[in-house]
Amino acid sequence: MNIWFKEVIDAHIAIEQWLGAGLGEREALLARFSDDYSMIALSGAQLDYPALCGFFSASGGSRQGLVIEVDNLTLLDEWQHGAAVLYRETQTLNGSTTVRWSTVIFRQKGDNVLWRHLQETGQA
Repeated sequence: MNIWFKEVIDAHIAIEQWLGAGLGEREALLARFSDDYSMIALSGAQLDYPALCGFFSASGGSRQGLVIEVDNLTLLDEWQHGAAVLYRETQTLNGSTTVRWSTVIFRQKGDNVLWRHLQETGQA
């Protein structure tokens, strides 16, 4: 498995554990994201790194029972220090399921793969 796909999967495991059970370390989770991180959420809201930090700080264990599944990973492009990956994410909580397609831009800094930008779009 390439490093980009591995990061998508590993990050979603960490997010599921953090939000669903309050497990893991918030700082380790936040270290996956670049300081200039940006995101367009499913709602259309824009988030930057400070907003992401605030969200994770306030939300540990807040979605008890959350299950996140990732599939259909596709490498859209790859360059010397980064890549663009498309994937489908299914979140289930309390019997309700949301499905989204996400495109992430990664930046590699040394041995670290950092999330630079994320765009989420709801599946019709």
